[in-house]
Amino acid sequence: MDEKLQKECICLMCPSYVKCGEPLAYCLPEVSISQCIKSELGCICPGCPVQEKMGFDKDYYCLRKA
Repeated sequence: MDEKLQKECICLMCPSYVKCGEPLAYCLPEVSISQCIKSELGCICPGCPVQEKMGFDKDYYCLRKA
């Protein structure tokens, strides 16, 4: 996994995020959806530098893969 992109990830600041030791950067293809996050409580994916750099345009990658 691209460690530079993972360091730029803002998942930790998301209102839907649940800390449980999963890898972050849910939008990246090599990271699966969360097994811990169960509710859509707000999404900050559209403001994430990782999403922008990768050219992604969806939201809630933690719960729904593109």
